Amino acid sequence: MRNTIQHLFVGGLRPLPPEGQMSGIFKEAVAEPMVLGVGGLTGDRHGDPRFHGGPEKALHHYPAEHYEILAARWPAVAEQLRAGALGENLSTTGWTEQTVCVGDVFRLGPCRIQVSQPRQPCWKINHRIGEPGLSAFIAERGLVGWYCRVLEGGVVAPGAAFELLERPAPDVSLARLWAAGQAHRPDPAELDELAVTPGLSPAWGRKLAERAASLRRHGAA
Repeated sequence: MRNTIQHLFVGGLRPLPPEGQMSGIFKEAVAEPMVLGVGGLTGDRHGDPRFHGGPEKALHHYPAEHYEILAARWPAVAEQLRAGALGENLSTTGWTEQTVCVGDVFRLGPCRIQVSQPRQPCWKINHRIGEPGLSAFIAERGLVGWYCRVLEGGVVAPGAAFELLERPAPDVSLARLWAAGQAHRPDPAELDELAVTPGLSPAWGRKLAERAASLRRHGAA
């Protein structure tokens, strides 16, 4: 399926209420072309590099249609729940965790990017919007979005062509991966299979393999 990037978002560091911790979750839509490299979009910042950013999480892609679900659940803050609010860099419609697979390679204008892992929602989402249950709801419903690595950089702009080029793991949707990762007692064999998915970030692969080994040691199957 061919699509276009509806929005590109970039942000510097700003204090996150109420403690004032510096965060890069506040993104602004850009209209001008942006340089994309292995570290992401020029000018995009991350408050804690231990958990955000880096080559395996260079771009955060979030489906715009998820905001309708979130706004219906939290109508009091519906005005805040629109594209860019959760710190994403890329916004599209038509691609969700059900239709995107681990390792998918997309064309983004002149660039090529590859899906590496789901985004793990954290407490910063709650503080950004002011709703304490938001990140848990996003995790439970699997409305998490995903990260991409940059295979080939270049200059991109809103409205750039966005289309699937390669799908090395057609059976491993992000929804399947997320469900297995969140399950209380997943099948270790499922975790082993997912851990070696082509294109999966090494950190996720290790986490899945370690959990499979732990489940076997404790007799959970």
